[in-house]
Amino acid sequence: MDKLDIVKLGGELLESSENMKTALSSFHALSGHKILVHGGGSQASALCEKLGIEAKMHNGRRITDDDTLEVAVMVYAGLANKTVVAGLQKLGTNAIGLTGADANLIQADKRVVQDIDYGWAGDIRSVNTANLKALLSIGLSPVFCAITHDQNGQLLNTNADTIAATVASALAADYEVHLHYCFGHAGVLKDIKDENSVIPTIQVGEVDELHHKGIIADGMLPKLHNGVMALQHGVQAVTIEKPETVHNEQALKTTVIG
Repeated sequence: MDKLDIVKLGGELLESSENMKTALSSFHALSGHKILVHGGGSQASALCEKLGIEAKMHNGRRITDDDTLEVAVMVYAGLANKTVVAGLQKLGTNAIGLTGADANLIQADKRVVQDIDYGWAGDIRSVNTANLKALLSIGLSPVFCAITHDQNGQLLNTNADTIAATVASALAADYEVHLHYCFGHAGVLKDIKDENSVIPTIQVGEVDELHHKGIIADGMLPKLHNGVMALQHGVQAVTIEKPETVHNEQALKTTVIG
C-alpha cells in the first residue's frame, strides 16, 4: 500500500513569507503522494476589517454571512491558495490548488441551525475519492483551501482541520495515511510557556482528561478531536508538530495513539 502524507497548515503559517517558505520546503521534502490543506482565517479577518465587514465569531468559530463568505472565497481559494501553489511549483512540487467544488471533490451540507446560526458553514457529506486518487496517480499534489460546496451551486466555508481529517479518513482504505497537523509549536505543550514541554504521545482516551485539566484548549481541541476521528477510520498516524518536521519522523512532536 502506497504512503500518503496529508499536511494541514494553519493560516498563521502563511502570514509570514519566511514561515511559509519553511513550511512549503518541508512539504516538498516529503516523498511519495501528498496533499496539503491550509487555513487562512486571520487573513480573511484582516480583509474583512479593511472592507469594513464585521468578523463574527462564536467560541472560536467563524459565522459566515453573505459578505463573509465572499471574503473567505477570495482569500482562501484565491490569494492564499494560489500563493501556496506558486510556492510549491517554485520548489518543484507539481501542486494543483483546489476547493471542494473542483472536480466535485468534497461535498458538504449547510450546517443545521441549532443554538447558533453559523451561516454558510459547511459540514462535510462525502469525499470523491475516485477523482482525488486520479489526481494523485498522475503525480499531482492537491492543495485544498477551506471551501467546499453543496452540489447545488452554493459554496460553503468548512473548517480546514476537519477537511484534512475527513480526506485522510476517506483515503485510508487505499493508502497508508499519515496526517500531520502543523502550527507554531513543536507539539502539544504541557506548559504553554515552555517550548520544551512537548507531550510526546497522547492516547485517544486521554484527550478529554487533558482538556479538563486545561492543557488542551482553544484551537488545539478540534485538531485532536479530528485526529481521533481519523484514527478511528483507519488513518495510520496522526502527529501535531511544527511544519519543518513533517519529513523527519525522529523530530520532536506529539503523536496521537489510537
